[in-house]
Amino acid sequence: MTKNLESAKIITIEMPRRDGRFDQGSIVFHWLTVLLIVVQFASIWAHEAVGHHSGLEAPLLSLHRSTGVLTWFVTVMRLFWRRYFAYLPPFPSSMPKLQQIAAKANEYGLYLLLLALPITGLARVMLRGQPFDLLFWHLPALLEPDQALRSIFVEAHAFGAKALIALIGLHAGAALFHRLVLRDGVLNRMLPLISTHTKLKPVMAKNNTE
Repeated sequence: MTKNLESAKIITIEMPRRDGRFDQGSIVFHWLTVLLIVVQFASIWAHEAVGHHSGLEAPLLSLHRSTGVLTWFVTVMRLFWRRYFAYLPPFPSSMPKLQQIAAKANEYGLYLLLLALPITGLARVMLRGQPFDLLFWHLPALLEPDQALRSIFVEAHAFGAKALIALIGLHAGAALFHRLVLRDGVLNRMLPLISTHTKLKPVMAKNNTE
């Protein structure tokens, strides 16, 4: 028995803490999405502010389109990560069921718009029937011009952008409400730069030879 104890190995295991926080991958995808959305809105608002006769018009539109496409790909990767790898912490037990349902509906609505808006945006550009810049490429006209169909995508894109702003406002407002009023740690679940790993206490490995 003494020999068994002396020969027992001490092992240290490093595992993610299930402390109510999302995993690091989900946190990175979340804040990368936030950054891309900020750039998209800032670029289109700047484009509207400088006017159509400024030399910044084309670069701002290219930046807007490019970050939109990047947002689509990031959203697809984020959903893939969420489906197969992410740790999704449960809501606090003190959070009413209705609020949980509203939070989920807001989240799914954001995902839907982040996937749909880049598609409507590219459609409105391609249906002009003119060359355009996207990311690092200058693309030729890909479709024949169709003003009637293009106007549908223009309206859909504008409506989707307004809906996205509304859902983001609700999402951010709810997060601040949990942080400043309820103080239940919900906002901390997605804050970056907080370690989500800890070393467990050493445990004795069992020796099966007795």
